[in-house]
Amino acid sequence: MDIIISNASDKPIYEQITSQLKNLILAGELAEGQQLPSIRALANDLHISVITTKRAYADLESQGFVETVQGKGSFVAGGNMELLREERLRHIEDLLAKAASEAQASGVTLAELHDMLDLVASDNI
Repeated sequence: MDIIISNASDKPIYEQITSQLKNLILAGELAEGQQLPSIRALANDLHISVITTKRAYADLESQGFVETVQGKGSFVAGGNMELLREERLRHIEDLLAKAASEAQASGVTLAELHDMLDLVASDNI
């Protein structure tokens, strides 16, 4: 499991960890029930504070991605991956609605917006 921390990012370190772990879970690279590194081990590997990794794990648990078992560790949560995927799809729809609204306000045509989306998507997907 590779987590890359960027000091140049405008996102706090705990958010970088959270988003990368979410992406690994949703992509199936971290399987349901798989144990995550301990908070201390991840902090040592990334050369960051234990408090930072604890915050990331707490956020993942509150969002349903991770389950923590006292004395055993944190594990990829099971059974609700479809619900989590639906949540991400709703978020994407919200972002697309904002983009469409901005495009309309700027006089960008639907065809131009499609071209822009195709270009952005080809660079990222």
